[in-house]
Amino acid sequence: MTVRINGTDHEQPPRPGQCLRTYLRQEGCFGVKKGCDTGDCGACTVHVDGAPVHSCVYPAFRAQGRQVTTIEGLAPEDGLHPVQQRFLDAQGFQCGFCTAGMIMTTAALDEPKLADLPRTLKGNLCRCTGYRAIADAINGVRTVEEPAAGQAIGAGLGAPAGPQVVTGTARYTFDVDVPGLLHLKVLRSPHAHARITAVDTAAALAVPGVRAVLTHADAPRRYFSTARHEHPTEDPADTRVLDDVVRYVGQRVAAVVAETEAAAEEGCRLLRVAYEIRPAVLDPEAAMRPGAPAVHGDKVTGHRIARAADNVVGELHAELGDVAAGFADAAVVYSETFRTARVQHAALETHGAIGWLDEAGRLTLRSSTQTPFLTRRALAELFELPLDQVRVLTGRVGGGFGGKQEMLVEDLVALAVRRTGRPVKLEYTRAEQFTSATTRHPFTVTMKAGARADGTLTALSLRVVSDTGAYGNHGPAVMYHGCHESIAVYRCANMKVDAYAVYTNTVPSGAFRGYGLGQVSFAVESVLDELARRLGLDPVLLRERNIVRPGEPLTAPGDHADDLTIASYGLDQCLDAVREAAAQPGSQAGSQAGSQPGSPPGEPVPDGWLVGEGMALAMIAAGPPGGHFADAAVTLLPDGRYEIAVGTTEFGNGSTTVHAQLVADTLGTTPDRVVVRQSDTDVVGHDTGAFASTGVVVAGQAVLHAARALRERLLALAGPDAVRLGADAVTLRDGTLSLKDLAASAPAPVRAEGHWTGSPRSVAFNVQWFRIAVDPGTGELRILRSVHSADAGRVLNPLQTRGQIEGGVAQAIGATLTEHMVVGADGGVTTAGFRQYHLPTFADVPRTEVVFARTEDAIGPLGAKSMSESPFNPVAPALANALRDATGVRFTDLPFTRDRIWQRLQSG
Repeated sequence: MTVRINGTDHEQPPRPGQCLRTYLRQEGCFGVKKGCDTGDCGACTVHVDGAPVHSCVYPAFRAQGRQVTTIEGLAPEDGLHPVQQRFLDAQGFQCGFCTAGMIMTTAALDEPKLADLPRTLKGNLCRCTGYRAIADAINGVRTVEEPAAGQAIGAGLGAPAGPQVVTGTARYTFDVDVPGLLHLKVLRSPHAHARITAVDTAAALAVPGVRAVLTHADAPRRYFSTARHEHPTEDPADTRVLDDVVRYVGQRVAAVVAETEAAAEEGCRLLRVAYEIRPAVLDPEAAMRPGAPAVHGDKVTGHRIARAADNVVGELHAELGDVAAGFADAAVVYSETFRTARVQHAALETHGAIGWLDEAGRLTLRSSTQTPFLTRRALAELFELPLDQVRVLTGRVGGGFGGKQEMLVEDLVALAVRRTGRPVKLEYTRAEQFTSATTRHPFTVTMKAGARADGTLTALSLRVVSDTGAYGNHGPAVMYHGCHESIAVYRCANMKVDAYAVYTNTVPSGAFRGYGLGQVSFAVESVLDELARRLGLDPVLLRERNIVRPGEPLTAPGDHADDLTIASYGLDQCLDAVREAAAQPGSQAGSQAGSQPGSPPGEPVPDGWLVGEGMALAMIAAGPPGGHFADAAVTLLPDGRYEIAVGTTEFGNGSTTVHAQLVADTLGTTPDRVVVRQSDTDVVGHDTGAFASTGVVVAGQAVLHAARALRERLLALAGPDAVRLGADAVTLRDGTLSLKDLAASAPAPVRAEGHWTGSPRSVAFNVQWFRIAVDPGTGELRILRSVHSADAGRVLNPLQTRGQIEGGVAQAIGATLTEHMVVGADGGVTTAGFRQYHLPTFADVPRTEVVFARTEDAIGPLGAKSMSESPFNPVAPALANALRDATGVRFTDLPFTRDRIWQRLQSG
């Protein structure tokens, strides 16, 4: 069999049943990505005889005698294909995992299809961008800027890895060829709660190619948490690598390691497991009732669980002032219960890792993680290894959104590597990502609020129940965080919180963009909107009368860290921006409907549709309490360029771009003369991780300190006549000295280091406003206009920050309108693929207008604030409030799917 791939004949025949995607990757075409293996996401798109196909569902044998073109072969040898160049010019990507597929699809489009992008791109998903940047790329809009030397800050600089992303040469976790690689597959529990009484491995071990079967008998006895925090004591120690008790459908039971994935899968099928079935509890309220099955009843002390016998992993009970008196003083009191859904992160690169022993016998893992240093520490403790005997590194990571602030695969890969002595790979399927990875915490929030006739709040009360699933990773921290900034943004003398993080026999929850704030803010902002309506007040005005102001403390019930402060204030500007948006025409039926990213306004809203507007605000801390640490170094290279060494991971968050800008600006050079080494515990300094919006405000501070220190050293080295640093030379009073010659004159590499502790912390503000239309006959909801105003401090890279906001809004729209993981009666997840789980497509996401407040933060680097998580948080309540305005009905349960809207409207 001969397949012509990118102009070269390949004679290797495919395996029986092999799809074209795996065949192409086997032949070295790593730009062909796996996002679903069901033809739903488009990340694997290639051309067969010029036509785009999803290679994951295209049988490899059908490519015989055909011309196959992958992203690597799209461009001429001496440049880029025009579509690749347009994606580079518009930064039409963030993590970039979907980009090769997007480019291959676009490159095959004719004019009629280019004119109908919502339909044309229905088979290509992007979880990061919100699609506006992709629309700009397709339409040839250039948004990337090329700043002059020393003027990088404030410019729309493109990602340094952009050329690699658009050509398919950026290397993600599995884009490496490892000789002798073994494959690991996991047998998972069919029961929500059971004890394993026996595992018969004989038949599995007899499968040709199977090299090992791992059960709980082979695993360390130590308990840990999959959650990764700088301080491990923040999370309960309730998890084992392999346990003899399974607590949810989809939990690991055993692992098979084999020469091929097929052999490993067959080995899993042949394992015979005997279970002692135990009672299960699937509802958190039921789990707290007397007599409920205890999910972790065996863990009495030493596991950092609040009340294991009652299934309460963490709780908060606190009051400020006198809430009862506050309600008595109110002119209006409103109370309602709100529920948020279980949502998947849906990063297109699934969880996975490759592990091996290096030449010195050190355990090494290449992982799709946001926390390489914390994962290294956890592995060392788990397997009782010295820290220097473990190395963790990442390639480019294909999306995270908090889901990769976990250790879900590395521990099992390490166990297999140590058992076999061979390299081992574990890559989650998309189904496993749904059934066995972590999710957003489902919350039930009862919110009660009282206000005087002028809108002044007199009392706030919250009862919060968070479903942490079968394990408590992030459970207490998400609960605490959700109950802080959501109400601390308001001045109210009387506040009360009763909150519980509760175990159930369901798939574990974990860290997710917003970290609990979005769930609680959905309730808080909906209730405040209802108060305004009942008082006859403008919802913006009610908030203005109650929001915290500069110089005022951020208070909420409970024992919270005291290092959080308002270091700059733009919330008033954000509210003004949405007030101006609401004042503009177009609020009635017959106005122009909303449009997809990059498109002109659509058709008028049909007669009979209901039109409404709504807004909500949110505040978020830049970083977690208790410290988030980053070390960085900047070195002058022998060729006169600079190198940054920093630990934070790049997964579309854009921290690498900003780090290069900070160094270029400080050292008077251009960003293209700055290279970055990152995310390898062997070669860079410690970094807590790329989570909690810290890539700029923590790691960026460390980079900035290192760059400033290096500037002083270089000027001193250049001598007393040195005036300033330039793009490639030092300006002297009477001439110049090239940086290359300066580096050669130094007795050792010229290097400076920086460190930042993540404290004190500032806050960022976000306000979202929507105008929507609803068809009462079908429940269809259309977003007519979306405006997001953000206080991001000094905006270091407007292009990138705008992209983060657009992506956050798009992801939140999905969580508000369509996304919902369904748990069946047996406790198992039934939405196990993108086809059953509606991620927003190009056609679903409106173009969001982004407005920045003009502030400069006193804490963040050069006045910047964080802006990666916060845009998500006000979206659900803003849509809920617009839906209330349009229909007169208060919707309380997410998501607002078309059928749910229709049913509520029919029932009145």
